[in-house]
Amino acid sequence: MTAPATNDAALGADLADLKAKVTQRLVSFLDEKECHARDHGLVPEVPAMIRAHITAGGKRIRPLLCLAGWQAVAGPAVPPMVVQTAAALEMYQAFALIHDDIIDNCLTRRSQPTVHRALARRYAHSNDPRHLGLSAALLIGNMALTWSDELVTTADLPGHRRTVVSGLLDAMREEMHYGQYLDLLATLGPLDDRQTPLIVARYKTAKYTVERPLHIGAALAGADTGFLDALSRFALPLGDAFQLRDDLLGLFGDPGATGKPVFDDLREGKRTLVLAVAVGEANQDQKDFLTEHVGDAGLSDDTARQVLDIITSTGAPATVERMIVERHAEAVAALDDKVLPRAAVATLRRIADDAVHRES
Repeated sequence: MTAPATNDAALGADLADLKAKVTQRLVSFLDEKECHARDHGLVPEVPAMIRAHITAGGKRIRPLLCLAGWQAVAGPAVPPMVVQTAAALEMYQAFALIHDDIIDNCLTRRSQPTVHRALARRYAHSNDPRHLGLSAALLIGNMALTWSDELVTTADLPGHRRTVVSGLLDAMREEMHYGQYLDLLATLGPLDDRQTPLIVARYKTAKYTVERPLHIGAALAGADTGFLDALSRFALPLGDAFQLRDDLLGLFGDPGATGKPVFDDLREGKRTLVLAVAVGEANQDQKDFLTEHVGDAGLSDDTARQVLDIITSTGAPATVERMIVERHAEAVAALDDKVLPRAAVATLRRIADDAVHRES
């Protein structure tokens, strides 16, 4: 099937409008929670911190894909129940990122202090600001998880579809947590392990970020399993490419664009495919240097630059870049199987391009 002609400006405006609707629903929900907290003598900074985290930025790729899944079945009009369900995915992502920043000991997210760091600063007068900040952020993340459930349960979903959506949400959460756990344990493994980063990418990103949001939106509109399978053929390679781009940005991205310090992944010892390829292609001296310094929490900026120079010299970034191109092409090719309507194909192509060709 020939790719449909599209008006990129109009399509971009449509996606921006959908993104704005999701953000507006989240902000109004959290505003209500803040008012409730004030009225009942609770702590209004809990919803306020989540709102600040959400409004600081973010691509909203999960809710956009959820809405695209709905539109692929039901057409362009998106009812409030679907926007609210899509918003629940972004609320869940807020939970995931707040906890992920604790796990990774990150200090910056979206060019702002992470939630646990911001809280440590706010309560610097306490006996142990760091511990208090971590503990409070853990609880705030849990509240975002709770509220992601509330957004779904209070959406006006048809009863016969609510069960299907609940099952997909359960699968999404399970897959993401397994991916996160594997990612955490991967730092104990060898630097040249290429298989584990791909498994992590499939569960932590491809399924969580792309496949399940698409499935949830389409299931809300009554899609059958054949339609969901067609979406998976697009989603999984795109999700892999999305994670590979993240891995490259984690090492070589501009901190001003990514919102995170560029050497964090090296200091953490994060096992990525680009690192595994580099170690596999490096000479012995280079391997020894990488083994010594990757995962060193006290890694200096100068030494980190030497590590990046070695990784670049092995050709690993170029290899991963080719893999991104191949997986993006596979995803786009899957849109040509004539199962999806033309308007949906145009939207998914645009989302795929934005997901892969980005600087943050």
